[in-house]
Amino acid sequence: MVARIPAGRLASYGQVALLAGYPQRPRQVGMVLSGLPESTDLPWHRVVSTRGYVPSRGRWWGALEQIGRIRDEGIPVDDLGNLDLEAHRWDGRG
Repeated sequence: MVARIPAGRLASYGQVALLAGYPQRPRQVGMVLSGLPESTDLPWHRVVSTRGYVPSRGRWWGALEQIGRIRDEGIPVDDLGNLDLEAHRWDGRG
């Protein structure tokens, strides 16, 4: 599901879990994404909190990398990782 999220769009962990057929498993989505190798082509940075922020608990470097990648796709994100998820939410198609 994460591979299908287009550039300039975002999805929440819960949304990815739901679309993948595991509606009660957003934390597992986060765990899988956090375990990806640095060289992955999967657009992990397009998955954010359902409250509209880049989670940073225990992973400041990763959060800064994610914020930078999201900004590179034209989505405004403040320095604390807050963003407007609804304005950029992927509809699950395509």
